[in-house]
Amino acid sequence: MSERDMKKSDGYNSEDKDFDEDYYFDEIDESDDDYYLDDEPGEDDEDYFFDEEEDAADELKEQDGSSDDMAKTQVIPDVVPVKAKKKPVPVEVDIFDEEEDLDDIFPDEEEPKKKNKKPGRKKGGNKKSMKKLWIILGCIAAVLIAAYVGTSVFFMSHFYINTEINGHDFSGKKVSDVEEYLKKQVKDYSLTVHEKDNKSDTIDGTDISLTYKENNDIQKALKKQNGFAWPAALFSKNSAKVTIEVSYDEEALNQAVGSLQAVTAEQTAPKSAYPKFNGEKYVIEPEVIGTAVNMDVLKEKVHTYISEFKTDLDMEKEECYAEPKFTSDSEEVKKACDVMNKYVQASITYTMTETEVVDKALISTWLTVDDNMQVTFNEDEVRNWLTGFGDKYDTVGTARTITTPTGKTAEVSGGTYGWSIDEDTEFEALVNSIKNGETVSKEPAYYQTAAAHAAQDWGNTYAEVDLSTQHMWYIVDGNIALETDVVTGLPTPEKETPSGVYNILEMQLDKTLVGEIQPDTGKPEYETPVSYWMRVTWTGIGFHDANWQPGFGGSLYTSIGSHGCINMPPDQAASLYSMLSVGTPVIIHY
Repeated sequence: MSERDMKKSDGYNSEDKDFDEDYYFDEIDESDDDYYLDDEPGEDDEDYFFDEEEDAADELKEQDGSSDDMAKTQVIPDVVPVKAKKKPVPVEVDIFDEEEDLDDIFPDEEEPKKKNKKPGRKKGGNKKSMKKLWIILGCIAAVLIAAYVGTSVFFMSHFYINTEINGHDFSGKKVSDVEEYLKKQVKDYSLTVHEKDNKSDTIDGTDISLTYKENNDIQKALKKQNGFAWPAALFSKNSAKVTIEVSYDEEALNQAVGSLQAVTAEQTAPKSAYPKFNGEKYVIEPEVIGTAVNMDVLKEKVHTYISEFKTDLDMEKEECYAEPKFTSDSEEVKKACDVMNKYVQASITYTMTETEVVDKALISTWLTVDDNMQVTFNEDEVRNWLTGFGDKYDTVGTARTITTPTGKTAEVSGGTYGWSIDEDTEFEALVNSIKNGETVSKEPAYYQTAAAHAAQDWGNTYAEVDLSTQHMWYIVDGNIALETDVVTGLPTPEKETPSGVYNILEMQLDKTLVGEIQPDTGKPEYETPVSYWMRVTWTGIGFHDANWQPGFGGSLYTSIGSHGCINMPPDQAASLYSMLSVGTPVIIHY
């Protein structure tokens, strides 16, 4: 059998040789609209396989021993007839027909051009790709975990990134690095103290025998950080405060501090802001800073700066100067100012002989504020002012002058009549008006009043007795309504009629006058009935009729004078009684 016949009997078309060798199509996923070609699979690719029809044809060829490779190597005698054997059941091999099969695959497309195609990859290729991806991701994760653990272990013995210790950066440093740094700082350390007026002084570590003392504070600071929490440190600043122990000559440091220019210069004490009266109201007087040094604060700051190895100390910024307790912005000062301004809003006008005004100018002298901005209204000063006010306008017992109807001018003092201010009552009223910021016009409270605010406060209606001439007048509205001679008391200390300004205290008809009880007899010195009694003093002095007197006027009082009363002729006493009223002023003078 010829080679041609053998190939023909196997149903192999030589014209399809090129097509079968060059084109291998993937399985077609009919659920998709596109067809995908993959890279050429390897021989050991478990996912590589031909279409079912192609596999069946190959299997048949293997059974018949008529594969392409065997056909090329096996010697088959020409004398063996093809038809001698039983013809095997033909197996349809799904070989692409250019006209028919491609039309089925690409019904709406033009016939694809014949060119080299990459063999297709089956669905198992996607699974393999995913497996490779997970392997890669796992490797990356392992590397990251190893890096994280390694870094965490590193930060168990090193400080975090962005770590400051006492103001210095020690990122990634060990405890020994920090200690070494601190030791070097101590060796070369000096502190510059900046003072007011651009002055400065320097304290060298060598001048105070400064040395570093090791402790475990740095190690404690390291232990406080969690090595596994290091990622958080990348985004935040970590600050540690450790106590750095240093030793120094304390006496030498005190001398160094005491020799600073700010300490040795003349110092001005600070002064707090406070409410100040400007003539109209209280305003805040600004504080005075001064130059006085607060030595306790200065020494504390110097020690702190040396411990932290800071090189520049600004005394003003660190408040090493004595500060005023209150400034212009202090609420305490503002409140005190408001309180004091409420007081000075008051204005109290007294309508006296001269107008007296208690206003802001006077009230401001009664206000003070202490170091704690507590306002004090000095009520003692208010009372003192009222005492002076009363002395000026009280007329009881004061010396006054009088001109008699005869033209005689006499001075009279003493007595019980006149103005008398009730200072206790007025004190309460005045204080309340000031505290409430009131504006009022008034007369003060009085114990007793007089007829007029004038030098002759008895007015122009009064009774007058001239002890020298033994004569009396009753003046009504400046005119003489009655006058008569009288007999006054014997001119002895016990019986003389007292001079002074009085007023009628009581009026009574048919009164029995009773004298003092005599120790030797136990009876009154006298018991004398009168028809008209007009009391002048509560000690028993008054006007009354005296029908037992032989006469009136002249010098009779020196011999037959009364026990102090003003004896009148009965008819004149009756007339006077009819004209007088309780409260009428009585002026008795020499």
